[in-house]
Amino acid sequence: MRTERGPGARAGRAAALMAAVLSAAALAPGAPAAEEGAGSAEGAGKLGADWQSWQADNDVSDMASLQRGARNFVSYCLGCHSLKYERWSRLGQDLAIPGQLLQQDLMPPGEQPTQYILTSMPAADAQNWFGKTPPDLALMARARGGDHIYQLFKTYYVDPSRPTGANNLREPNIAMPHVLSELEGLKRAVFRDVVVHGEGGQDTHEPVFDHFEQIAPGRLSAAEYDGFVRDTVNFLDYVSEPTQAARRALGIWVVLFLLVFSWLAWLVKREYWKDVH
Repeated sequence: MRTERGPGARAGRAAALMAAVLSAAALAPGAPAAEEGAGSAEGAGKLGADWQSWQADNDVSDMASLQRGARNFVSYCLGCHSLKYERWSRLGQDLAIPGQLLQQDLMPPGEQPTQYILTSMPAADAQNWFGKTPPDLALMARARGGDHIYQLFKTYYVDPSRPTGANNLREPNIAMPHVLSELEGLKRAVFRDVVVHGEGGQDTHEPVFDHFEQIAPGRLSAAEYDGFVRDTVNFLDYVSEPTQAARRALGIWVVLFLLVFSWLAWLVKREYWKDVH
């Protein structure tokens, strides 16, 4: 296991960064957490107010994006998550990565190109650290969709009540810490209070997300972090079906063949039935 990519070191850095600003986040001035009766038009233009409409806009034919996504996955995800249906050799072949660079920059020391891409973190340790074993991500893009994963990476926020110090809008009470906090920075979620009229004339108050407030900068700008997330999601989309780009390219020729064959069949039909009509 490489120390610089180990899950304990990465989780420790993320936890330290979280802990350093939790008290400041709780005391930082800003918009109140509960605002009754705020309209939807008021939230227009606020940071993250439209997060449910965000789309990843994947393009698995973008080779440069896939290569950057593979780098991102190895650096920030492989410490906890596996790709149990993808081999290193297949990754290098599909993404046009020379074998020497594949072994030098991506593959953990001691692994062979024919091996599957598996995390070195024992499942028992993951259970102790996070309360559950991190899922395999080989088919995650197909199961949840690229937009879901994109929104997940973009909607983390500081929450001192959580064991990891972070929560998520897309996956509330998520067990995974915000491992990309050093890149994105830290932000606080501002909620407004909405009165819901229930049966029997009883009113209940429900917190509804309004917007994010940035409370600590990251190493990347907002645009750079967005590109980082899109590349990572694009790579996970590729891994979920490595042959999808070839399948789509071949599908065009199949459809053209069927059109030509249908035209020939129509000509044969017209020749056989010309005397009948």
